[in-house]
Amino acid sequence: MPGAKSPNINWINNLRLIALFAVIVLHTSAVLLAQYGKVPFNDWLTADFYNAVVRFAVPVFVMITGALLLHREYELDDFFKKRLSKVITPFLFWSLVYIGYSWYNGEIAFDADWWTNTKQVLHLLKYGSSYHLWYVYMLIGLYFVIPVIGKFVRNATEKELQYFLIVWFGVMMLSQPYLIRFNPQVDLHYFAGYIGYLVLGHYLAFKEFKRQNIRVWMALVFVLTIVVITFGSWMLYKNNSTVGTLFYEPISPTIVLLSASVFLMARFTMVKLSPAISRLRDFACGYNYGIYLAHALVLYLLDRVNISYKLCIPIISIPVTALICFVLTLGLVWLISKLPFGKWISG
Repeated sequence: MPGAKSPNINWINNLRLIALFAVIVLHTSAVLLAQYGKVPFNDWLTADFYNAVVRFAVPVFVMITGALLLHREYELDDFFKKRLSKVITPFLFWSLVYIGYSWYNGEIAFDADWWTNTKQVLHLLKYGSSYHLWYVYMLIGLYFVIPVIGKFVRNATEKELQYFLIVWFGVMMLSQPYLIRFNPQVDLHYFAGYIGYLVLGHYLAFKEFKRQNIRVWMALVFVLTIVVITFGSWMLYKNNSTVGTLFYEPISPTIVLLSASVFLMARFTMVKLSPAISRLRDFACGYNYGIYLAHALVLYLLDRVNISYKLCIPIISIPVTALICFVLTLGLVWLISKLPFGKWISG
């Protein structure tokens, strides 16, 4: 939208931390979710519920990126120097850490042939050395397109932005298994993927809403979507006896609705925090990316000392384990940032 100004950073920071904690909850509960039929049904359903609640995490991260970056004018070299380098350097460091952990854990092996070892490391760097790093590969791809899509967003009318989002959502709908037979041969992949979340984040951050009680409506959407995801996923497991991710997929109608509702609730909820809590929030936000990169390692280590969903009943152990992981990872990343050149690798 032409003339858009930067959104209020306070609600953005609140949302950023919520999304980060949601990622950790997601990864804490994922192991239990994969054990359908092997664990008590109530335990599995708890993991299913937590997964439904927090599946907005990565889409909301992308929406925040769109809200913060698309309205700004950049010189290409300045953008890539300041933005992309801050993503890639910590990513490479933590990727090597996960490779080292896999070697220590006996998951990979190195021999005396340095070239074979190098190729193995390069292969892991190419495809990801830990399950959660897929997000960084996706983010790097988005960074390459941000200068281009940002030019469109800054000059587009509201109607043109709505057109883009409608086509994106339509392409997404036609890509779903239950509608794919209606998908024509027209090539619409230009509107596909996470780029839509970039534009959606910008649009929802700057859109002037006139409807009253928008928080109530978004809370209703949030709850109804969670119900659909939870029970829809249960039915897929029950009927197929395999992992059914149809309702969990980030690029799906249910997750778009879930993510948009969370985003708007955060925008229109005025939370009065004490100065001490605000400083703590801003401190944690300063290490947000590093916490994302490092939290999987901390979860691995916590599991070694039996701190996981098995700690007690899952409805308690999952968020408690996630909170412990969050605090320890923040401390770890902060300590690394204090080392020589630590700020370049901590994230």
